[in-house]
Amino acid sequence: MSTETVGTKANVSEKQAREVAEAARESGWQRPSFAKELYLGRFDWTLVHPHPRQDQADAAPGEEFLAKLRAYCESLDGSRIERDALVPDEYIKGFADLGVFGMKIPQAYGGLGLSMLHYGKALTLIGSVHPSMGALVSAHMSIGVPEPVKMFGSDEQKQAYLPRCAAGAVTAFLLTEPDVGSDPARMGSTAVPTEDGSAYLLDGVKLWTTNGVIAEIVVVMATVPKREGQRGGITAFVVDMDTPGITVENRNAFMGLRGIENGVTRFHQVRVPVENRIGREGDGLKIALTTLNTGRLSIPAMCAGAGKWSLKIAREWSNARVQWGRPVGKHEAVAQKLAFIAATTFGMEAVFELSAELADAGSKDIRIEAALAKLWSSEMACRIADELVQIRGGRGYETAESMAARGERAVPAEQLVRDMRINRIFEGSSEIMRLLIAREAVDTHLTVAGDLADAEADLSSKAKAAVKASGFYATWLPKLAAGKGTVRSSFGEFGDLAKHLRYVERSSRKLARQTFYGMSRWQAKLEYKQAFLGRIVDIGAELFAMAAVCSRAEMLRTTEPAQGAAAYELAEIFCAQSRLRVEELFNGLWHNTDDADRALADRVLDGEFTWLEAGVIDASEGTGPWISSWEPGESAHDDVHRKYR
Repeated sequence: MSTETVGTKANVSEKQAREVAEAARESGWQRPSFAKELYLGRFDWTLVHPHPRQDQADAAPGEEFLAKLRAYCESLDGSRIERDALVPDEYIKGFADLGVFGMKIPQAYGGLGLSMLHYGKALTLIGSVHPSMGALVSAHMSIGVPEPVKMFGSDEQKQAYLPRCAAGAVTAFLLTEPDVGSDPARMGSTAVPTEDGSAYLLDGVKLWTTNGVIAEIVVVMATVPKREGQRGGITAFVVDMDTPGITVENRNAFMGLRGIENGVTRFHQVRVPVENRIGREGDGLKIALTTLNTGRLSIPAMCAGAGKWSLKIAREWSNARVQWGRPVGKHEAVAQKLAFIAATTFGMEAVFELSAELADAGSKDIRIEAALAKLWSSEMACRIADELVQIRGGRGYETAESMAARGERAVPAEQLVRDMRINRIFEGSSEIMRLLIAREAVDTHLTVAGDLADAEADLSSKAKAAVKASGFYATWLPKLAAGKGTVRSSFGEFGDLAKHLRYVERSSRKLARQTFYGMSRWQAKLEYKQAFLGRIVDIGAELFAMAAVCSRAEMLRTTEPAQGAAAYELAEIFCAQSRLRVEELFNGLWHNTDDADRALADRVLDGEFTWLEAGVIDASEGTGPWISSWEPGESAHDDVHRKYR
């Protein structure tokens, strides 16, 4: 791919940007995927049930670690982090001493070698003290240096970096730039090989570098120029933050996560040895996306923790607060909210634990499951946080510090709203996640359609593609007409949940048919029907959540009888609520205002409604550009990078 560079920006066309993203996709499917089959109308229940479970002997070290971690977390003060907008160094040192920064690093490199399940449970616990600490650990463990080096690094790189990380060297992942987010083809940071080929000279500015302010080592994405014998492209490097030429120019502050160590980092002629390159030149995005396949599960784990805390607070408050002669929880308006929080929390935990256990088992491809878990859980956790504030009323809007000052229990409900909001943006916004998942969901259709789905293909090519596609659809479509979901005795061993499993099976086939209708109607233009694709993805997310809930409820019934009946009740209510959401989404596929909305948005962008903006004052005018520009060169700022140890 060729691009023109003007200043610090690579000017690329829409087609070129899509080509870069497509090239970074993991296109093969060597292992089965429950979610992929779900979108194709095949509800293969055997892929997720019986619910995968870690062997007790293998789980024992993880449980022992969680007990130690809980004891330590109980000694920490989350309100101190919120007040000072800083995670105290001694807290981080305590995590290092416990081995938190090596949870997923193999024992051979000094780590704990924990499963994804126990890693997620640890994040649930840590994040419940303060989400900033969960973000710190997740950014290090899920997408920082350990994971890409473990997955793609050389033996020498593993020996050099993994023991350091396990011992407490905090790390970060640097991809985003002031003008580059989900479209990395425009990346301005460069890594130019030295004449002798022994190193690269790294130049660029990275934005929103979570952990970057205190990181000892970072993974940096930069574009290597194409040259004779080398393809170049976006490449991943491990960089020590003590290297000359690195400046952390700012510690950013946000709506929530007040303790997050997120900054702006400038690289000026930073010499990076060729041995620090991870993988080949041009493999950087593929490494990043593959790392995120399981790395995204950290967010569902912390969302489940937020749900658990919200449920506890909502239950206790709704019993304690009396209005009109009864506890507020006994009034239906509040009772509905309590039911939603309880059922959805069970759903979030089920989605996380199923995804994590599938990841640990290693026999399934979970790239879609992990993405669905992140998307769905982040959206639901925000709804739960909002409902908690509503249940708490004025106290929900009041800060914990203010309540403590006037002698009441310091419940940070408003903080939860602020802290949870970022999860719909972190590691791919909900809108981007829907597009990524949709691309995977329609992968089979795009493969079969060939030139039919190519806007630039000529009529002759499209005709040949149509003949080829007709063979596939002639056998595939009839299979969507009937299935186990139409047989009343199907899934009878699941009692009251059987009807919901039958619904998932029927809806899976319906979803596949609707996707086919969309492909047939819009063909190559389907990629622009983002609202339609978003609903397709959201339906699949709900069906996946229902399957996870039913599988987990049955597992609890057989393994933990004391909780079994309650788990079935939660699953029953969750599925009933989820089905209402699914039906609304199905209806919205073809009954919507999408075309009118897009037309109106175009007119808004053209300035036809500026008269509607009159009558207010915009205090942000004159404070700076919408997007800051940068040029290569030395930093003009003080370095705010600091070390916690």
